[in-house]
Amino acid sequence: MAMEVEDQNAALAATNTQTGIRKEGDVGDNGACIDKQPDTAVHRARLNKTAGRGSRSGPGAHAATGIRVLKRNMKRNGSRGCVTRKTRFGSRERDWLKGDTQRGCVCLYGATVDPQLPASGPQASSTPQTDLQLVLCSTSTTVEELCAQRDGQALYVQLHGDLVRRLEPSERPLQMVYDYLRAMGYTDPVRVQQEAANSDLSCLIRFYSEHPVNADQQERTLLKGVFSVRKGKTQLHKWAERQVILCGTCLIVASVKDSLTGKMHILPLVGGKVEEVKRRQHCLMFSSAGSQAQTYFVNFDTLADYQRWHRQASKVVSQTVSLVDLSCYSLEALSEYLFYSQDITHLNLRHNFMSLQGPGGLLNLPRFSQLKSLNLSHNRLGLFPECVCEILTLTELNISCNNLHSVPAQIGNLQSLQTLSLDGNHLSSVPEELGGLSQLNSLGLSFNNFTRIPAVLERLGAVDKLAMAGNRVDGLELCTLARISHLKNIDLRLNGLRWVKSDRPESVSQVTQLDLRDNCLESLDLSLVCNLETLHCQRNQLGSLTLSGFTLRMLHASSNRLTTVNIYPVPNQLTHMDLSQNLLEYLPDWVCDCRKIEVLDITHNQLSELPSRLLNSLSLRKLLAGNNRLLRVPDLLDHVPLEVLDLQHNKLGELPESLFYKALNLKYLNVSANSLESIPPSSQSEESLSTLQELYLTGNNLNENCGALLVGHQNLRVLHIAYNQLLSFPASKLSKLELLEELNLSGNKLKTVPSTVSSCKRLHTLIAHSNHITVFPEILNLPEIKLVDLSCNELTEIQLPDSLPATLQELDLTGNSSLILEHKTLNLFSHITTLKLDQKTTTTPGDSLSASTPWSHGYSEMSGQRNKLCVSVLAVDQFGDGVEACYGIFDGDRNEEVPRLLQCTMGDVLCEELQHSSIDSVYMCNTFLTSHRKLGMAGQKLGASALLCYIHREPSDPGGYLSLTVANVGTCQAVLCRNGRPVPLSKVYSLENCTEEMERVKLNKAIITEDNKVSGVTCCSRLLGCSYLSLWVLPKPWVHTEALCPQDEFLILGNRALFERVSYQEAVCTVQAVQDPRAAAKKLCSLAQSYGCKDNIGAVVVSLHIGEDSCTCEPPLSSTEPRGPVPAPVPATVTPGPTDAATLSSSSGVVSEFNSETSASEVGSEAGSTASDEHPTSGPAFRPERRCSLHPATTIPLCGIMVPGSAGTGTQPGLFQRQPSCATFSSNQSDNGLDSDDEAPLEGVISNGSKLEVEVDIHCCAFQLRSGAPESPKDTDLEKRGYDYPNGKMRRQNSVVVSATNGCLLAVCGREITDLKKSPSTSSLFGKKLSNGSVVVPEDSHNLIEVALEAPKKKSGYFTAPAQQDLEDQLIVPPSLEQEVREQLRAQSPLVSTPPSLKDTVWDHPHPPAFASNLVPGPGPVPILQQEVYDTAL
Repeated sequence: MAMEVEDQNAALAATNTQTGIRKEGDVGDNGACIDKQPDTAVHRARLNKTAGRGSRSGPGAHAATGIRVLKRNMKRNGSRGCVTRKTRFGSRERDWLKGDTQRGCVCLYGATVDPQLPASGPQASSTPQTDLQLVLCSTSTTVEELCAQRDGQALYVQLHGDLVRRLEPSERPLQMVYDYLRAMGYTDPVRVQQEAANSDLSCLIRFYSEHPVNADQQERTLLKGVFSVRKGKTQLHKWAERQVILCGTCLIVASVKDSLTGKMHILPLVGGKVEEVKRRQHCLMFSSAGSQAQTYFVNFDTLADYQRWHRQASKVVSQTVSLVDLSCYSLEALSEYLFYSQDITHLNLRHNFMSLQGPGGLLNLPRFSQLKSLNLSHNRLGLFPECVCEILTLTELNISCNNLHSVPAQIGNLQSLQTLSLDGNHLSSVPEELGGLSQLNSLGLSFNNFTRIPAVLERLGAVDKLAMAGNRVDGLELCTLARISHLKNIDLRLNGLRWVKSDRPESVSQVTQLDLRDNCLESLDLSLVCNLETLHCQRNQLGSLTLSGFTLRMLHASSNRLTTVNIYPVPNQLTHMDLSQNLLEYLPDWVCDCRKIEVLDITHNQLSELPSRLLNSLSLRKLLAGNNRLLRVPDLLDHVPLEVLDLQHNKLGELPESLFYKALNLKYLNVSANSLESIPPSSQSEESLSTLQELYLTGNNLNENCGALLVGHQNLRVLHIAYNQLLSFPASKLSKLELLEELNLSGNKLKTVPSTVSSCKRLHTLIAHSNHITVFPEILNLPEIKLVDLSCNELTEIQLPDSLPATLQELDLTGNSSLILEHKTLNLFSHITTLKLDQKTTTTPGDSLSASTPWSHGYSEMSGQRNKLCVSVLAVDQFGDGVEACYGIFDGDRNEEVPRLLQCTMGDVLCEELQHSSIDSVYMCNTFLTSHRKLGMAGQKLGASALLCYIHREPSDPGGYLSLTVANVGTCQAVLCRNGRPVPLSKVYSLENCTEEMERVKLNKAIITEDNKVSGVTCCSRLLGCSYLSLWVLPKPWVHTEALCPQDEFLILGNRALFERVSYQEAVCTVQAVQDPRAAAKKLCSLAQSYGCKDNIGAVVVSLHIGEDSCTCEPPLSSTEPRGPVPAPVPATVTPGPTDAATLSSSSGVVSEFNSETSASEVGSEAGSTASDEHPTSGPAFRPERRCSLHPATTIPLCGIMVPGSAGTGTQPGLFQRQPSCATFSSNQSDNGLDSDDEAPLEGVISNGSKLEVEVDIHCCAFQLRSGAPESPKDTDLEKRGYDYPNGKMRRQNSVVVSATNGCLLAVCGREITDLKKSPSTSSLFGKKLSNGSVVVPEDSHNLIEVALEAPKKKSGYFTAPAQQDLEDQLIVPPSLEQEVREQLRAQSPLVSTPPSLKDTVWDHPHPPAFASNLVPGPGPVPILQQEVYDTAL
């Protein structure tokens, strides 16, 4: 087969070699015999070379194969080392690949690492695009066979852009990829085969034909060169050229030029000096430490060499010990020069792949004569290196996480050893010789397979700490601890302990600290541990707890089932006690007798009263008693040292009158969610000594009279008095709070914020949403103001100063329906990072066709006390055909990049996956896994919790009720309100809440720190991203589908911070009391902040109206269009009929300019706009059939594409966001014959003459580019007439339809969508990353403009933009099926012309269109060939 060359700039040479693995012909699934095909075929793709034509040779010959070649597109995920595949395999390769799912392709990259790409450590994460090979092989093909075929030495693998490991000859690369994908969560063999060939996968797993060369790594491990050298400070020695080496802790100078065979001069640098010699250019002076110091002068040739040597040598001389840190360098052996540094005492080789043999292998480590500390953790050793036992000077040895199953008896030789770490292995015993290490004082055995405490510990008299967390010890005999008389600190976390007992009453006097967290204990009696000082027993199932109180200082027993705690005698040394989240109905009497108690946490119990003696304790400084049933707080009898008092979520009607002037040290008071009608005075006289700094009064019954009582707290910095009964706030009182920094007045009945707020010069946050405020407060003159939230009020205008403070970062004015902003005002707001406004739209007669959807949403995001917002929201009320919706929330914890990427791409991914499967668990799972892959380099080290909700009809019952499919990873949660009760729909994937996930992580030998975080990074066992924690942290989601019913009122989505503070039931009750979903979401976030949350908070509220009562259909329902996977389009020629002469109109305008980068001044000075389109009207006026979204009429949108606003949006205005990278359409080069005066200007449209800036929610538009064929020509005519204006013009709001100042019209039709996607100037419309804010859909009550000017931009991007269709990508029918397909199409749709021949699409079309639409109107459905996806990485 001849090679087809389609571009001379890129060529593909290929060799196919028979390897002997498969000698016989292959039999495919259809029984057809496929010609002999080699198991291994290598295809090289090199730039700027041209491949000639050739024919396939027989087995064993090297010849060019039949490969179609297209121009390379070197762009993906911001990684220049990956290319977007557009090359197709030849037909025989495709047939061979399809014949067996155990066949596939492996990409081999070259050895040069791109130095310009950022790397997360010494190891780079990507390579340039040159020297890329594509290898066709099977899962049985080994590295040895691949190397023999391509005359290579070895292959290397790199996981998640981190370390690079040499593969063993028997390892199988393709099988490794398949195993990696199955571990991620893929189950379908065909999908695994397709994903294995995807180019995005190289950011997760990548193979190299040679070891990657990293200049940065070489600089840190070894520097050498030939330079002019002079010895000594005097002029007696002359300059001479010598070989100079900087390795380890020494400077090595050869005695002979260009030779290392003679004498080597060694200069130890630790504690020495490296100084610049000013009288010579590029010269450094190296001096050793001590009285016998030596000096060498080295003159470098270039400034780059000089800086490189100076930087590295300065690190060495600054060390206080002779430490060499070579961790995370993918080392297999040490440099021979390193052994010249005989003064090395500490050597760190963590996270490498050190081999035992070889010149620099582990067998050479005894050559370091002074080595004291050696770290060999995470080296995949498999066996304990016995040579280490020959380094008799060792005092510290860390050999954790090496898959060790045993420890040799030679360990007893290390008599100087003091610390031994064997954590994270598979040990079940240790040798008896270990007992001879008399100086060993710390032994780490955590996360192994021990079932009991090793008896050898009885002989280790110096060991005072036993770390055995994460083993399999199910019982603990206290008499065993009594025999090990030297143990003081015991860690038995995560062991599955079920009992702790003692057979005889023998006291255990030596143990002072005991950690029993996260076990299965139901009762615990430690009264025999008489000297216990600290006990951790959280997250067990304890019903009773008995302790000795002689020396007890700290008790942590939260998250149990305790009804009482017995401690005898009274613990007079107790300072901290945590009994939260238990079942306590009263506090034991001994608590009040504790003389030194300082911190007491009794939140989330069932307490109805607090003892008076407790509150009057002279030692108590912090009392947390929230979420109980307290009716009153006892009076304070005397001055107390109390500093923090938390009484939220109780039933308090009043506070003690003497609270503030008896507790003069009180700095924090939280009494939110009570029934307070007043607060006590700050003092008994006019002079107040109050030191209160934070006061939270949210959710009470306070009125404006409380303002006078706040005056005495002149040190107040934070005041939350939201959701009370305030009609006003006394102006004179507010002016006295001069130190106020944060003020929350939301949810009251305020009509104005006092002008005296300008006296609060330190105020940086004002939150006053959900009031009746009509006048904008005078706060923009405050020098430190950062955030102003006046949403959901009644503002009409804003009086602004001449200039705004540079500190203002966020201004939210949404929900003010009467607010009108002038052009000058928008200009003044141009520097604000986030500006949220309502966008006014015009209601058209055609809008009556689409009634309101059976759901509406509102969302809120608050950054809290963080400097950045790491929560993003996805909300699409009309996802696809108008009776579907998609909502999501993404929480990056401390990173904002991953949530924003998921916000921008996950809806598109879901839409694409729906084309391939209609099974909820399949398309949801694949959506998460694909999104994880698309994160690219950003997902290697960063991650995010994600939750996605998809409302749809069941494919099996298209006319039935709607269903809700929820998928999530991490800690984001979804709660459905049904009959007023919360129904949790998600699963919290945290180690504390999920026992099976904890066991899975432990089984994979992850190290779980004391705060229950995997490797100290995250508490989640499932996330999108964080791929470097693979096998421990997975992206596979929990998927659940719930059938919706008329009793379902609303849906709440929230992140971890929200539901940690607001319970499910409270969240449901909160939303029920608020009509507007947006106001409800804001209230949830405000409540969480008032309850003490400091982190980012995100909430989405979706109001549901599922019942038949919400139906607005006038005629009876005739039929419902079935929901299913959206098919790929079939190329067809549309022949207009008599009923659709004007229905399918093409675009009358041309895109002449699309600018993806706009300056801040342009964004601030130009307003977003919707557009109008003109359609001729034919026939008399006709009243359209009105339909609801529960029973939608099938519509034919503009050119067969469902554009936002074209159907299903009704009278709802467009909600779009203003971002730094916006779309700018210029009209000076396009004209449709209309003048700008031909029609009235659109309301809210601002232009500057020749250019009009139009911003739309591009992702929401992309989500809805799907529709089906109309039911009948009659329906088509109704749709056409329903959109007509009386003057003959049709205006669509919030579609991808743009009106410029000269009347230019742009209508996006099916053919132009492809062109727009392919155009470099408009491709960002289909995958552009938002700078900040959330993706939302057009909605009446939530139409926002979000201006984000200073958010960080990633120009290169982290992820692949949505797939772009090629002009050559057409479905071709094989000749054998052409006649059959033509007859079927002719029989079902006379309007469809004969399609071209269909061709196999698995390998021909790597990127099918993400959104397909049927362009053919007709009486019945048109058969569509489902397109398969397969990206082969080239």
